[in-house]
Amino acid sequence: MRSHGWTIYLPEHIVNRKGAVRAADIPEDVKQWLNEGVLTSVNLMEWLAVDHRVLVQHVLPRLELGHLVQPILQQIDQLKEQKVMKVTSLIGKLLYEALREVEDVQQRAMLMESIMEYGSDSVRCWGCYMVSSDIDLTLQQKLEKMKRFAADQHFGVREIAWMAVRDDIARNLTAAIEILSAWTMEEDANIRRFAVEATRPCGVWTNHIQTLKLQPELALPLLEQVKSDSSKYVQDSVGNWLNDASKSSPKWVREVCEQWTEASTSKETAKIVKRASRTLLKK
Repeated sequence: MRSHGWTIYLPEHIVNRKGAVRAADIPEDVKQWLNEGVLTSVNLMEWLAVDHRVLVQHVLPRLELGHLVQPILQQIDQLKEQKVMKVTSLIGKLLYEALREVEDVQQRAMLMESIMEYGSDSVRCWGCYMVSSDIDLTLQQKLEKMKRFAADQHFGVREIAWMAVRDDIARNLTAAIEILSAWTMEEDANIRRFAVEATRPCGVWTNHIQTLKLQPELALPLLEQVKSDSSKYVQDSVGNWLNDASKSSPKWVREVCEQWTEASTSKETAKIVKRASRTLLKK
């Protein structure tokens, strides 16, 4: 793994591992390298197992930000819950606040970029929350800066990307849907998927968007663009979006599924409708 001028060569069996199913089964050397920021997690179990307290102590000194280690650790200690999501978001917020005070604009940009492009996926997750914490950015600007993370090669970074701007989207729903509707036409399936996942009425590990639970039709212009998407990754997200909505607006979802089935005979639409109907079929 190479990052910021230093290179570490890892054993082939480590690089090509499949990842443990249980946290207790993660090898100690893998856990150590994850916590040191020199290894990328390969599944959710590894991603959740990363100790961000340890990660901070290894990564920030490499980026000439060692003076921030103790203040950040002190803030982490004050959290009521030391869950990975809360710790990750806090670190990103604290890094943004600290780097915002750097007077040299060029140096500030360089330091921020060093985090956002870091080799460790967990560190790039901090970068997502650095973007969402920037109070000087409009929603359009935040989403544009977040696009790199929406297209990230790592599943964890892509998930954190939409979670980090979820509240901004909920507060500016009309504008967000308009902006993200354009994203559904991007060539990169990861970006198209972000547009859908970020606006899910319920979502996973995140606050619900009450307006879309009650008025899911507001997002129809966005959803229509991907009703026959070629990517399974996007198809699953669209199906999950509609399944979310079916719990509070079953009639609307049923009508949309019927309309899409009539308008398209593609297998892609059929898969989306099937996934969207999971809750409806139980009623």
